[in-house]
Amino acid sequence: MDNSTTLERWRLVLGSKSDAEQEVALNAGMKGMDAVLDALYDAPRQGGLGSSSPNINRWLGDIRRYFPTQVVQVMQRDALERLGLTQLLLEPELLDSVEPDVHLVGALLSLNKAMPDKTRETARRVVKKVVENLEKKLRNPLREALQSALNRSVRNRRPRANEIDWRRTIQQNMKHYQPEYHTIIPERLIGFGRKGQAMRHVMLLIDQSGSMAGSVVYAGILGAVMASVRSLETNIVAFDTAVVDLTQHRHDPVELLFGTQLGGGTDIARVLRYAETLVRTPQDTIMVLISDLYEGGSRIDMLKRAAALRRSGVTVVALLALSDEGAPSYDHENAAALSALDIPCFACTPERFPDLMAAAIQKRDLKRWAGENGISLKA
Repeated sequence: MDNSTTLERWRLVLGSKSDAEQEVALNAGMKGMDAVLDALYDAPRQGGLGSSSPNINRWLGDIRRYFPTQVVQVMQRDALERLGLTQLLLEPELLDSVEPDVHLVGALLSLNKAMPDKTRETARRVVKKVVENLEKKLRNPLREALQSALNRSVRNRRPRANEIDWRRTIQQNMKHYQPEYHTIIPERLIGFGRKGQAMRHVMLLIDQSGSMAGSVVYAGILGAVMASVRSLETNIVAFDTAVVDLTQHRHDPVELLFGTQLGGGTDIARVLRYAETLVRTPQDTIMVLISDLYEGGSRIDMLKRAAALRRSGVTVVALLALSDEGAPSYDHENAAALSALDIPCFACTPERFPDLMAAAIQKRDLKRWAGENGISLKA
C-alpha cells in the first residue's frame, strides 16, 4: 500500500473535519464512502440522515454499495443507537432495505407491540429470514450433540429381553468368545433404555429485558431445535417482571420470538418459582437460566429457590449471555452467590451451546467443562 492510499484511508477514518482545507484528494468511490460515514458519525445525535424516507433509503442503499455485509450491519446498529432512526423499523419499504441480522431482530422484537400493522408482516419476513439462516447453521451440530449424549447416558445395564441392544452387546463382549461353542457368552448386557420416552427434561428460562436481545433470539432458535429431539422434553419460558410460558410455540421459532416482549425489569425469583412447578424428576432435569442476573425482585428469594433446586438434584447453569458478543455486563455479586451454590455462571456462544448441553446431559462437571473449553467462569 503506497503512502497516498494510506493517507486517503486515514482521511476516511478521521472524517471531513480532519481535512478542512480538503488537501487530501479522494476518488469518486471514496467520496461516496466519506459521505455516508459523515452522515452517520459526524451528524448530530438525532435525525442526522434527515427525516424523509428517501434520504434514509438512499443512505441504506449507499452503505450496502460501499461496504461488506458485516460492516453494513454495524453501521445500521450505530444509526439506530446514535440517530434514533426508529423509522427504519416502522416503515415496510425501509425495512426491506435493511441487511437482517440478530441485532435487527432484537430491535424488531422490542418494537413489536408498537409496530403498525402495515409493518408487521414485513418484520415477520425479516425475522423469518434470520431465523432460518441461523437454524440452518445451528440445527445439525445441536441435534448431533444431543443425540450422541443421550445415547451414551441412557444405556441400560440390566435390560429386559426386548430392550437388549444386540449390536452393542456383541461389540462389548467380543473378548468373551468361546471357540468350543462357536459363540459369545456375554458378561454384560447393554440395552436401549427407555425407548420412546423423554429421558431428559430441559428448561430454558430466558431473561427478556432489553439488554438480552441477542440472547433471546439465539435461545428461541436453539430451544426450538431441542424441542425437535424426541428424547428431550423442552420447556421455553420468557420472563421480565412477569413470566410467559412459550412452550406451546416451541416448534415455531418465529412465533416463539414474537411471543417475547423485550424490555422491562427482571424478576428471577419469580421465574424460578414457576420453574419449580415444572420439575417432576429432578435428577433428569437441566435448567438453563439465561440472564445477566440483574435481579429486580427479591435477591434473597432468588438465591433460596436456586439453592433448593440444586439440593433437589436439578442441574442448573446460568448463562450470562448466549451470543457472539464478548464478555457481558452482569451482576457480579449474584454470579458469585450462585457459583457458591454450585451453579456455574459464564457466557456462552451459540457454537459452544451444543457441547454444553451434551455435557449437562451426561452429568459432567460443567465448571470443569467451561475450563477445558477456555470459558471464564464468573464469580
